[in-house]
Amino acid sequence: MTKPIQPIIIKKVKKAAHAHHGGAWKIAYADFVTAMMAFFLLMWLISMTTQEQKIGLAEYFAPTAVSPSTNGAGGMLWGTALDTSGSKSSAPRDTVMGATKEDGTRRANPGRTNDREVNRPAASMQDNHSAMASLRQALQNMPEIAELSRNILIEPTKEGINVSLMDQDGRSMFPEGSVQPHERTRRVLEALAPTLRRLPNRLSVTGHTAAARPGSDRAVNPWSLTAGRALAVREILSGAGLPDDRFTSVVGRADTEPVVPDNPYISPNRRVTITLLNEAPALPPSAFR
Repeated sequence: MTKPIQPIIIKKVKKAAHAHHGGAWKIAYADFVTAMMAFFLLMWLISMTTQEQKIGLAEYFAPTAVSPSTNGAGGMLWGTALDTSGSKSSAPRDTVMGATKEDGTRRANPGRTNDREVNRPAASMQDNHSAMASLRQALQNMPEIAELSRNILIEPTKEGINVSLMDQDGRSMFPEGSVQPHERTRRVLEALAPTLRRLPNRLSVTGHTAAARPGSDRAVNPWSLTAGRALAVREILSGAGLPDDRFTSVVGRADTEPVVPDNPYISPNRRVTITLLNEAPALPPSAFR
């Protein structure tokens, strides 16, 4: 008797794909790395800036329009808060003019003249950046004096903006021993005059010179030389349209204030500096009544 033929069964096992885990962790990790990079960059910037630069940055980002009241926790950190009454000052309470007493009356702060004075440093910094851009643009509009770019330095200072006309090796702004400038220097001053006339700042003009090397003799007294050069610059600016009442001082410093103290003999110490002064706006006569 023959055995029945059994069918051959082939078992095929299908492997199921793993469940999709998603890519949310990748996004979270990328955000974490970005945040850490930003953190270390911030720490590096803080360590590289001086205290004056930190103060300047804080003033630059201070609000320019504030109301005369301050809110928040007060105390050491002078916290502020915003509500429906409008924006609040970020300045300490004792610096805000017209703060309210407990009895509802207002007290005057002798250190401030009005609410705008609270943010005047920030406004002045913004105005200075605009003024420097205008002065540089005035010089760029005269390609014929492009070779003097290394002789003209425009920089912000605590007093305002310095525009220095300084000698460089091989090119001077004044003939040696003379108080009258070269013609190229006169053209620079005449190019700057219209912009200076439009700006509200008052001006001071200061002359400087380099120290005499040991053993050398001066042909001209340094005090007379620097004062005469400063006066010549003032006369050129005045002749170009600047009113006389825009000038606060015209002085010569001789060699007492070198721009490079470690080397008072080099040519950049010979310069005339026009300073656009940061000053509080003049008060009207009614403010003193």
